[in-house]
Amino acid sequence: MNADPSTDPARRAEQTALEPERLLPDALLETFRERAAVYDRENRFFDEDLADLRELGYLRLFVPTEMGGLGASLLQVTRLQRRLAGAAPATALGINMHLVVTGAAVVALRRGLESARTILEQAAAGELFAFGISEAGNEAMLFDAATTAAPRQDGGYELTGIKIFTSLSPAWTRLVTHAKIAGADDAASDRLVFGILERGEGVASLDDWDTHGMRASQSCTTRLDGAVMPAEAVLATTPVGPNGEPLPFGIFGVFELLLASVYIGIAERAVQVGVGIATTRRSVTRGIVHADDPDIRRRLARAAIGCDGAVLQIEKVASDLDALGAAQAVPGATDHGPRWFLHFSGVKARATEAAIAAVDEVLRSSGGRHYSRGSEIERLSRDVRAGLYQPSDEESVQSSYARALLGEVGAER
Repeated sequence: MNADPSTDPARRAEQTALEPERLLPDALLETFRERAAVYDRENRFFDEDLADLRELGYLRLFVPTEMGGLGASLLQVTRLQRRLAGAAPATALGINMHLVVTGAAVVALRRGLESARTILEQAAAGELFAFGISEAGNEAMLFDAATTAAPRQDGGYELTGIKIFTSLSPAWTRLVTHAKIAGADDAASDRLVFGILERGEGVASLDDWDTHGMRASQSCTTRLDGAVMPAEAVLATTPVGPNGEPLPFGIFGVFELLLASVYIGIAERAVQVGVGIATTRRSVTRGIVHADDPDIRRRLARAAIGCDGAVLQIEKVASDLDALGAAQAVPGATDHGPRWFLHFSGVKARATEAAIAAVDEVLRSSGGRHYSRGSEIERLSRDVRAGLYQPSDEESVQSSYARALLGEVGAER
């Protein structure tokens, strides 16, 4: 999310260091891949991966260079996350949430929310952010909350409620979350508060993560019971309901694009593994390698086509978001105006469906041995399905597009 570095040699060197193959070399990815199988089998957190990523400066990817970070753009981070997801999907998904918070802070700061600087300063100091927005049954997500915020005399709030799917539960040190402030008059005057919580009294992470896939993310439930958000930790208050306020806008966009990147990264790895299987697996009956079987060729081709199309969508919208609010106009960039949210959610939904379809094609082309635990394809096929449960899902995207095209249900025509 920084200006074009082409005229600054030092900046060019910094950007070269952010190339996926340099920051995440093959040898490190192979280590991550070996650990991923163990984490999945033992249903435990990715402590060792986190330590390695921290040492690389990965937690400071979005932090501007002048604050001690790597100054990465969103486009660069989508590429890094695709590469990381190909080795360790649950690690990528878990660290995604820290990156969502810090990336959203950059977007919000560009759009005038000065309080977002706090997130970047804390990330620069080594804090690990989790993302505490999801609540059971709350389909409005960022735009409403079941968790309540009781005002304190010092200008802060006490939060009470339950947040689900809180990735990084064993390790986070800061939680960006939201809650509803009851209006003085009626529900129409309700507001939402967004801010930062620290671990401590009133904040409990439950040990309840035992899932089909993405096991190492340890996205446990978080219970808030009068958890104190002091005045200096408040980031923003917003209306209830859809809005384009800087922080929700930044969270929504970065969240959707980085999720899409993780799932397509899984699919790209599945295609790579599927190609390796096809070029070595032989049909005893027909006496040919499976790479020469027209059905196998079609399956792998369909998988690759789906991945390529999704990558192009992710990179276009990420580049456009990088350009939004830039100091100078960026050639070829598009300001999507009122359609930003449709594009954010649409890219995520399409990428997730493309990733699942691609992994399934590879699974179908690879033989019964890859139905067994211990097969990387089998693990990828479980991990990729977590995307079905993360917003925006296909149903909500279709509903949003229908509303944009046709208006509200029951409206006068």
